[in-house]
Amino acid sequence: MMKIPLLLAAAVLAIALPVFPAAAQVGAASSASPGDPAARPFVENLVNSGFAVLRDKSLSRQAGRAKFRTILTQNVALDDIGMRLIRRQRGQVTPAQLEAYRAAFPEFVLNAYADRLYDYADARVTVQRTVGRGPYTEVYTRVTRPGAQPVDTIWQVKSDGGKLMVNNLIVSGVNLSLTQEADFASYVARNGFDALVTFMKSANAKSLAGQKP
Repeated sequence: MMKIPLLLAAAVLAIALPVFPAAAQVGAASSASPGDPAARPFVENLVNSGFAVLRDKSLSRQAGRAKFRTILTQNVALDDIGMRLIRRQRGQVTPAQLEAYRAAFPEFVLNAYADRLYDYADARVTVQRTVGRGPYTEVYTRVTRPGAQPVDTIWQVKSDGGKLMVNNLIVSGVNLSLTQEADFASYVARNGFDALVTFMKSANAKSLAGQKP
């Protein structure tokens, strides 16, 4: 069975975690540009907004999913990420196939992970530093949970028409965009592009019906 998209999994899980200011800039290179100064508060506000949904006991799971959908679509470059994951197939798919994929992808990500966010309510994220890298600003964070090893994550943030958006994540040194691109390519090579879209639509329908994908 195909893996569920790792990149957006991390993105969605990350926006559900509370952010705390770092006591010091850990490992910051003195010669590195800090990048866009707005990137750090953007990530802090993003994760705190997600965590506020988890803490709101007045929200049903359905209402919580709706709020997470808004957070995701407003702050994560879903279409750009989705297109990047199938860039190897872009020359072979028809406009209709591409349209079907783009329509199914955002809801597929949300449906796959919305309910799992509640397992991360005890975690916290510490923002450590920011580094400019070309057109992007990398926001370095550390995720900690009781009884678990800390996980270092780099948020790649870009400006899209003047609005900051999450463009990629690197978790424990693994570039999740490249990893998921390879997974999609493998699935399409075995089953075809239409099968990928069908799989995503089926998962969406099952989630809507209250079943596990």
